[in-house]
Amino acid sequence: MAETGVSPLPSTPSARSPLFRAEQFVWLNARVLEQHLFAHHFLHGSPDAVEAALDAYRNEDGGYGHALEPDLRGPVSQPLHTAHALRVLDAIGRCAGQRVERVCRYLTGISTADGALPAIHPSQRGYPAAPFVPVVDDPPSDLLATGPVVGLLHRNEVWHAWLFRATDFCWQAVESLEKSHPYEVEAAVAFLDSAPDRSRAEAAADRLGRLVREQRLAALDPERLDAFPVASGYAPGEHHFPHDFARTPQSLARAWFTDDEMARSLDHLATEQQDDGGWPIRWRRWAPAPALEARSLVTIEALRTLRVYGRYVG
Repeated sequence: MAETGVSPLPSTPSARSPLFRAEQFVWLNARVLEQHLFAHHFLHGSPDAVEAALDAYRNEDGGYGHALEPDLRGPVSQPLHTAHALRVLDAIGRCAGQRVERVCRYLTGISTADGALPAIHPSQRGYPAAPFVPVVDDPPSDLLATGPVVGLLHRNEVWHAWLFRATDFCWQAVESLEKSHPYEVEAAVAFLDSAPDRSRAEAAADRLGRLVREQRLAALDPERLDAFPVASGYAPGEHHFPHDFARTPQSLARAWFTDDEMARSLDHLATEQQDDGGWPIRWRRWAPAPALEARSLVTIEALRTLRVYGRYVG
């Protein structure tokens, strides 16, 4: 059984360690924001530096743009960029105050009629974007965009009028899921892990876990990937593993998997580190810059996942 405690990383990692190799990859390839994030998580870097780097992506409307989420290029604010910014602020313990108040005003302004978020706001039209995120004039509410944002705000005990209807939307969307796909389930987990009604969240997560196993949405054996279908519209080989759903041992999704299944998943994650020190992206590559920028993001996330599960990466 994998340990559930956090193992501290050394301040000076071994030159042969996964952490050292990842550090070299980040210094060589990452944006300034991810360089500061890496330093904060693994080298005792200051959260002030992360926050200052994040400010470069903030717009006057309170949202974030400028390709913060690499698959959406251009300067305009988008829900996915803003969700990304909230994850960064959460990671450094700064998801509060006037900055988040401005974010909530932005979210209110772009919400759909039912109070939730579209995946892509039409303002993206005219700027480059990944072909798998089409821009439409009247986009519907989307759990993928709304669930993680609502979850993060609840996790940080943010209270704003926008949250009431958005939370109701998430409950309705999660509890009505039938045929789903991995990214949608991950968004649902991001909501459920921090939803205030814990008994309701546990019941919804239990049902969702059964759905994940019945529909084989999680690849439970990395050595037999042909037994687990890739979701429609995903890139070839774009499997999702137990650690993608249960990003920490405290996640409600952790109960969906046995100790052996989680151990195999983490073993696979550790072995995915490439010769250049970075982890690969599994989704469809459509341009060189977004793919390279995303690799730094998934590299940091892989290291954090391994660490929180007690896997030594120093």
